[in-house]
Amino acid sequence: MDRPTIERTIDAENIKLLRLVFVNNSGVPRGRVLEADDLDTVFEEGANVTKGMQSFNALDALVDGGSFGPVGEVRLRPDPETFTTTPYADRTATMLCDMYELDGTAWDADPRSQLRAFLEGLDVTPSAAFEGEYYLVRQGEDGIEPYDDSTCFAVDGMDSAHEIILDTVDALDAQGLGLSNYYPEYGPGQQELVIEHDDGVAAADNHVLYKSTVRAIANQHGVDATFAPQPFDGMPGSGCHVHLSLWQDGRNVLADPDGDSRYNLSRFGRQFVAGVVDHAPALVALTAPTVQSYDRLRPGMWASAFTAWGRDNREGCVRIPSAHSENPQDTTRLEYKPCDNTANPYLVLLGLLAAGMDGVERELDPGEPVQRDPTALADAERTDRGIERLPTTLAEALDEFETSGVLREALGETLHRSYLEVKRSEWEASVDEDGEWNADYLLRAF
Repeated sequence: MDRPTIERTIDAENIKLLRLVFVNNSGVPRGRVLEADDLDTVFEEGANVTKGMQSFNALDALVDGGSFGPVGEVRLRPDPETFTTTPYADRTATMLCDMYELDGTAWDADPRSQLRAFLEGLDVTPSAAFEGEYYLVRQGEDGIEPYDDSTCFAVDGMDSAHEIILDTVDALDAQGLGLSNYYPEYGPGQQELVIEHDDGVAAADNHVLYKSTVRAIANQHGVDATFAPQPFDGMPGSGCHVHLSLWQDGRNVLADPDGDSRYNLSRFGRQFVAGVVDHAPALVALTAPTVQSYDRLRPGMWASAFTAWGRDNREGCVRIPSAHSENPQDTTRLEYKPCDNTANPYLVLLGLLAAGMDGVERELDPGEPVQRDPTALADAERTDRGIERLPTTLAEALDEFETSGVLREALGETLHRSYLEVKRSEWEASVDEDGEWNADYLLRAF
């Protein structure tokens, strides 16, 4: 949206407050609020924020000895293309921001800026959608409990949450975020509400707005929404599968232009899948970035536990969904499954693209698709096919991430180091001497 249109909208809607939002290494959306009267200053100067914010973890603690502390600041510079009125907050508008050094250069610790810079170096454009799952919850005698007792895909779950979902969809639509699909998920009170795909950085921006909207509308109905990966023992976890296609000159390069099946990967597409699978043990440090994430990434949970890929295999790390029969070229895509809503969506896209493009550059071959649950394969067969168990703890994933040259190069040294510090601090704060972890902080943060 251009400046004159923003100004007219502010006047017409009597906007008083501007929310300037960013997502730091913790994965928590944060920001500043300024008066709408300061719009010119906001665009020209930005809003100051401490560099230390990038060393804040999800427990709201500053990393001891981390890259950033109380000294130094950067500027939040809002992207005018992201301007939207905030339908659940009276007389308020929101813009997503990049972070800049005081000399006007992009801050190398800013995830959004790093994603944008990486995209500028590609000759393809990603189109992506984040498939967010969450639980509607209410306060019970022993803590939070599911909002209802509905079963998977059940109509009674649609009825139970109807007013909340309807208001959520209306609020998303008011921000230009159209509904792709919705249904009550596997767990009682669990929802899957998916918005339409978008290109590049906008896909991650949309997911930030989506999560904020879901929680705000739930609160207006007297309940809460939690995006924690595994909020209830013995119940299904909540993921955030990423659907991704890649485009060049109006053509989806993941699709074989000469093929006619519903699973029509091109040579480029197979190489991209191979790169994602190859880097998955390190990649999950970005996409499953909290201690509780690994309660979900277990065999039999449809969340993926192995470095396997397959055609409509929901236990695979990468699933190739069936394309539409009438338009297979445009609807061929991959679904990356070991991701949840505690992740920073800018880092998710950055990591996925870096991993996949490395597969293209090295001309990797993913091998034959796995058309069984990888858990059911004999150990020897998994070994022969190069299928490995994904990390079982955040600590293991961070060790893989630390040594990944591909991800280090994509993030840049500063962002890679500060992210590692933040996530290691969360692990250390959450795990006791017996290796048991407590993730109650996630209910507050997510």
